[in-house]
Amino acid sequence: MCWQLPGISPVDVCLTCGCLVPAMQHLSLLLLLLCLLASGQCRPRRRRLPRWSSAVEAQKHSTSLSKKPPDVTKSRKVKTEHLIKVDDHDFTMRPAFGGPAIPVGVDVQVESLDSISEVDMDFTMTLYLRHYWKDERLSFTGSSNKSMTFDGRLVKKIWVPDVFFVHSKRSFIHDTTTDNIMLRVFPDGHVLYSLRVTVTAACNMDFSRFPLDSQTCSLELESYAYTDEDLMLYWKSGDESLSTDDRISLSQFLIQKFHTTSRLAFYSSTGWYNRLYINFTLRRHIFFFLLQTYFPATLMVMLSWVSFWIDRRAVPARVSLGITTVLTMSTIITGVNASMPRVSYIKAVDIYLWVSFVFVFLSVLEYAAVNYLSTVQDRRERKRRERARSQSLPCTCGISQTRTMAMLDGTYSEADTNSLAGYTEEPLEEDEEEVAEKVEHMVVHLSVSSESTSTKKKKSLRALNIIQNTHAIDKYSPTSTSRKRRRRLLI
Repeated sequence: MCWQLPGISPVDVCLTCGCLVPAMQHLSLLLLLLCLLASGQCRPRRRRLPRWSSAVEAQKHSTSLSKKPPDVTKSRKVKTEHLIKVDDHDFTMRPAFGGPAIPVGVDVQVESLDSISEVDMDFTMTLYLRHYWKDERLSFTGSSNKSMTFDGRLVKKIWVPDVFFVHSKRSFIHDTTTDNIMLRVFPDGHVLYSLRVTVTAACNMDFSRFPLDSQTCSLELESYAYTDEDLMLYWKSGDESLSTDDRISLSQFLIQKFHTTSRLAFYSSTGWYNRLYINFTLRRHIFFFLLQTYFPATLMVMLSWVSFWIDRRAVPARVSLGITTVLTMSTIITGVNASMPRVSYIKAVDIYLWVSFVFVFLSVLEYAAVNYLSTVQDRRERKRRERARSQSLPCTCGISQTRTMAMLDGTYSEADTNSLAGYTEEPLEEDEEEVAEKVEHMVVHLSVSSESTSTKKKKSLRALNIIQNTHAIDKYSPTSTSRKRRRRLLI
């Protein structure tokens, strides 16, 4: 038997084996035959295919004839960079660099008007901002005149307009779940660039007529680097370039209208720029402030009138009522000013609240005046009684009862007054306090009769009687207050 070694053919092995056999002539023929048989066994055998292999090959051949849709992403020739020739151009420069200004159309779809802040004087808006321009460097050839749509990854490799929001405080592009950016390229080189943005911009508000005011705010778009000689911004479809959602609503404002304008903006260091404006007008709802401000303030003023019908001797009731209304008005004024910016001019609501506060405060001062005058009047009456006790009283003997009552009531003439001079003094039988009161009343009316010929003195005496009679002050206070309030409301 022969063993096959690597690199040695079976014949060589057999010859080698034949050399190892002892030289025997009679067996030479037998050994030769054995070597030939051994060489025949050492040959590599062919692998026989199974009987069903031909059927499998026929099936493969038949499936290869059916056409599959080609996967264009596996072909290097149809990559995005090669199809729109991103690598063949320098996209750091604008299209038609060195030539005329490139027109860039803009349209906006307002998704929501999130909030209006009077304290910060700004508004927040979410919108879809779309740009339209033509860049021949992005043109491509295709079997059909269809556009290609890409996401934000290609935007970093090509030129896009550098539009920004003027007077914006905060802004961002939405990135959930990916960057909300869309780029659509047409075969002739026209490009649509769309993105979803939320921007917070400043709005100069005038609160001189608050809460009966209307505010006009604007969102301004402008190119940051390119002047009007390089880039021309314009509204793509005029007034129809701005579209809004019908479901947009605010709690305190009614959106009256949206409209667009455009103009040139000049910077002394860089030049003229095209600027686009999104203007919208807001009108404030008054019913909220009627319930929260005007009605409570009016009720506090009316409540302060209640103290005029309370007895002047009920000091705790009138003082507590007056102080309560004053503190309530102070709370209302503080609450309104807390939700408003600290402006240097007077607002309409400030005039109303402060006039109401003055009326409430005057009601407290009115009771203070009544209490003081009552104290002074009591002190004077006490002094008059003491003086009447120490002095003798004139006699009224010989005077008829009707004349005496007329004198006490003040309906007497000068003759009646002069007739009192001849009567002698006699002691009175009545009580001293009652006599003192009658004498005091008679002396006052005597002084009045001596001045009855002068009209001016009558008016001054009437005012003096009102001051002396503290109940008359409470009587006239609500009338005068209501007159003043009606006059102020008419104004």
